[in-house]
Amino acid sequence: MHWFSLVFLAALALATAARLWLSRRHVRHIAANRNAVPVEFAGRISLAAHQKAADYNVAKARAGVIETLTAAALTVALTFGGGLQLLSELCERAFQAGGYAHGIALIVSVVVISSAVDLPFSLYRTFVIETRFGFNRMSLRLFVFDMVKAAVVGALLGIPLVFVVLWLMARMGDFWWLTVWLVWVAFSLLVATIYPTFIAPLFNKFSPLEDASLRSRIEALLAKCGFRARGLFVMDGSKRSSHGNAYFTGFGAAKRIVLFDTLVSRLAPPELEAVLAHELGHFSRHHVWKRMLVGSAVSLALLWVLGWLMAQEWFYAALGVGSPGTAMALILFFMLAPSFTFLLQPLASLYSRLHEFEADAYAAQYADAGELVRALVKLYEDNAATLTPDPLHSAFYDSHPPAPARIARLQSLHA
Repeated sequence: MHWFSLVFLAALALATAARLWLSRRHVRHIAANRNAVPVEFAGRISLAAHQKAADYNVAKARAGVIETLTAAALTVALTFGGGLQLLSELCERAFQAGGYAHGIALIVSVVVISSAVDLPFSLYRTFVIETRFGFNRMSLRLFVFDMVKAAVVGALLGIPLVFVVLWLMARMGDFWWLTVWLVWVAFSLLVATIYPTFIAPLFNKFSPLEDASLRSRIEALLAKCGFRARGLFVMDGSKRSSHGNAYFTGFGAAKRIVLFDTLVSRLAPPELEAVLAHELGHFSRHHVWKRMLVGSAVSLALLWVLGWLMAQEWFYAALGVGSPGTAMALILFFMLAPSFTFLLQPLASLYSRLHEFEADAYAAQYADAGELVRALVKLYEDNAATLTPDPLHSAFYDSHPPAPARIARLQSLHA
């Protein structure tokens, strides 16, 4: 067995074992604190709601264990099991070996297989876990329509992108990775720009906020923060789930503020204003651009590594592939990258949590921090967010600060 085969197997085993260990810690920590509401939330969240959140998060974590093992098994089957080589040979029967059509067919085949493997887990999450805890409002018909529309949109956007990437890899010589990176950055900006107007409406209905009093309150907040948006919309999120949220989307003149209808119905106007002030904090502190810059830098480094690896014959042979090529190199690299980068995930989570704290501090300047605390407590309860996550699990996975730390920070700002 080639030395790189052993290195990849070790990385895959380590990442998989770490995920399983973190999940087990998370489940045990939540279960150990199930019968007592944390002191910070006493009198705000009932024991019944706290226990529901504990059971909900444990159910999701246990389902995630099977999903993690299945993903690892699929990776081994496609590489060392000869799955990718078999797919390549099947695609060669329909398309010229090494041609663009062959490469696109190979990549699409892997995406379809991965999606098919993930489908039972998605169905289980939606129609078993979410239904059991009273969150799911999606019918099977809507689920299928969403899946078909997502596949069509993905194909319309993804297949041309894959063709351009394969063309650049074949034509741009040793520095193809730089041109591919520039195309990827431009593509990401394009999708972010057109998403609010052309993609999101395919899945949800967006209606202007009709509550005149609430609209006036929000517009006053926007003026105070110096934020200009193209529109203030309410999204019919309730047709899929009872979970609530709010977000900003788009760039430049295409910026929109979107509120879930479940959020509007649940929060009082001052609480909703505080939540929007937090989202405005992300805009004011340029968090979206900062994350895009970091993500672009990481993608540039990864593409440079891929540029070196794809020129090495052992890269393919060590992963069970006897038909080297640009499309195969892309597939192999993006299959093995998560195993080698998993231990760096806490850095990304920490960076995101720091942004959340900054946005909270901004909200405390332009709205009432006490109202944001009340809003967050309602959202924690309504969304069954655990109040007692395992600290190490949270450090790896949570993009938002743990509930006790976040509430304590806001209360100090309010004081």
